[in-house]
Amino acid sequence: MITKLRSVPREKYWEYFILVARFLLAVIFILYGSGKLTEHGQFGISAKEMSMPIKDLSLFRVMWYLFDHEPFKSVVGILQIITGLLLLFHRTVILGVFFFIPIAANILLMDISFMPEDLATVFVKRFILYFILCFLILWHERERMKIIWNTMIKEFSLKRKFPVILYLMVPVFAVVLEVSTALPQMIYYFISEPRKSFGFIQQVFNLLF
Repeated sequence: MITKLRSVPREKYWEYFILVARFLLAVIFILYGSGKLTEHGQFGISAKEMSMPIKDLSLFRVMWYLFDHEPFKSVVGILQIITGLLLLFHRTVILGVFFFIPIAANILLMDISFMPEDLATVFVKRFILYFILCFLILWHERERMKIIWNTMIKEFSLKRKFPVILYLMVPVFAVVLEVSTALPQMIYYFISEPRKSFGFIQQVFNLLF
């Protein structure tokens, strides 16, 4: 066993460290994600706490109660599991890190905001380590990161693709696009409740004019 370990070239130590870091981050997220998908896993409060006035509960317990609701809990759990699986494989590790950082940053922000100070401090230290490991993984994959970066900025140009007037009209068309999503519902309402629809339009017209 020791002989086999000694046979590993020293230049491979760094690569092995990155492998361990990837495994650590992956397992953490897979475990936390799986916990959110089980009936009595992460989140939720006790029956005794449920009967207490909300003013008597800590912010942390209130957060734990709110996050126990669906589909929030399952969606976060699934995203964490997917992130963990992406970190396990070399082909997808960069994507896994890009998933891990924003999810972990949101978790850390919520922990700082709602956890007791002593407990939050522990999590801050842990997450600082996780973010450092993410940076080291990206540094290890810097050649592939260069390819991604060059692909993103290769076609970048300050030359305008449209006339200036069209850029000025973007906010107008954005509002039109937003309103268009309500058109099917408005048409249905006009067909099913024509009297109420015309009454509403008349009220709006009277308010405006």
